[in-house]
Amino acid sequence: MITMAEIARMTGVSQPTVSRVLSGNTSVNPEVRERVLECARAHNFQPNALAKSLQGGGTHLLGVLLTDISNGFFAELARELEACANRAGYSIILLNSGRDEARERDCIDVVRRYRVDGIAAVPIRSDSSLWTEEIHRSDVPAVAVTLHVPGLDSVYVDHAEAGGLAARHLLKRGYDDFLFVGPPKDEKGAGFFLELTASGVPAARCAAVRPDDAGLCEELRRRCAAEGRRTGIFATNDLDALVLLNHLRALSIDVPRRAGVIGFDDIPVSRYLNPSLTSISQPLGEMAEQAVARLVSRIERRPCSGVLDAPLHASVVGRESTGAL
Repeated sequence: MITMAEIARMTGVSQPTVSRVLSGNTSVNPEVRERVLECARAHNFQPNALAKSLQGGGTHLLGVLLTDISNGFFAELARELEACANRAGYSIILLNSGRDEARERDCIDVVRRYRVDGIAAVPIRSDSSLWTEEIHRSDVPAVAVTLHVPGLDSVYVDHAEAGGLAARHLLKRGYDDFLFVGPPKDEKGAGFFLELTASGVPAARCAAVRPDDAGLCEELRRRCAAEGRRTGIFATNDLDALVLLNHLRALSIDVPRRAGVIGFDDIPVSRYLNPSLTSISQPLGEMAEQAVARLVSRIERRPCSGVLDAPLHASVVGRESTGAL
């Protein structure tokens, strides 16, 4: 790759002059400026972003840290973040923590070494003080995406509100008993049960089970055994919902007549399943737009009124798994 020193030698000007031209300084003699630019274009000159950052110019790179790039939801989120970053004049470095907290800290070190101008991160745990301390220690503007992190700019969907949406959808579709499949203390599950209680559903008709529980299939069999009753099931994400649909098929439980399934994330494959999966959709475009806009404001030191806390609204995409089509 050609260097500024080589451009200076080939055009017969000094290296500082080449540097001024390539940094956009218009005070250089027009004839000299055009000669330098023509040489740079002809030899496909690419500036060294890291060297530029050491001179205080920034790299125009944003680090994007995700938890599971194999999940279609996060792949879509990365695509939206990259598109928004590009429109703002930035490129991205994509890293995947794989839901491993030690790997997550390593990823923060990597983006720090690349001297990124800002970080958009999906944390493994929103309540991890260690992770928050690592982010603050990086001394780089950062935004949490999809989850609310106290003390950090955050753009996310209100998970409790989304759980309420799932409950109302299943109630409207005529289900009698209800099951949440997800981890304990999940805000989506809390919102789900809060809405069911507010709607007068007795506690005896509601239950929760972890997606990795060995007794999940038996719970599904027991819940869906009663003739004349229908069970509405809310999974904490679409991948768990796909597993549920497979279990229900193996148990010969008809979906959606005996059991209805609603997921969360609305990953692209959801619409192509048989039955197609009803899911809670998050506004990824709006989420990415707000996250990148806040990062750019922080990077450019524009006035920001405190820590951003921007909960967005999800929506239900009704499909065959709840009889919505």
